[in-house]
Amino acid sequence: MDTYMTTIAVASIVTSGITISIGVIGPAISEGRAVATALSSLAQQPDASATITRTLFVGLAMIESLSIYCFVVSMILIFANPFWNSAIV
Repeated sequence: MDTYMTTIAVASIVTSGITISIGVIGPAISEGRAVATALSSLAQQPDASATITRTLFVGLAMIESLSIYCFVVSMILIFANPFWNSAIV
């Protein structure tokens, strides 16, 4: 019984770490590219700065939501793991 609980705990922690590490790489790269492209656009068209900035912030918020979803999944795996009930029975 105790072996199953330990196995589920270790698997949850490892899966949580993998979820966060892989799930943050994509949004981090995307945010960097979005900011670089927005700065390039601002340098070329300074008159459109309000539109570019507004669009950039909306895009960054949507990209950041992917990281937040990965964080939520990892917290569920660590603190509210649905597999605990099957190990207890």
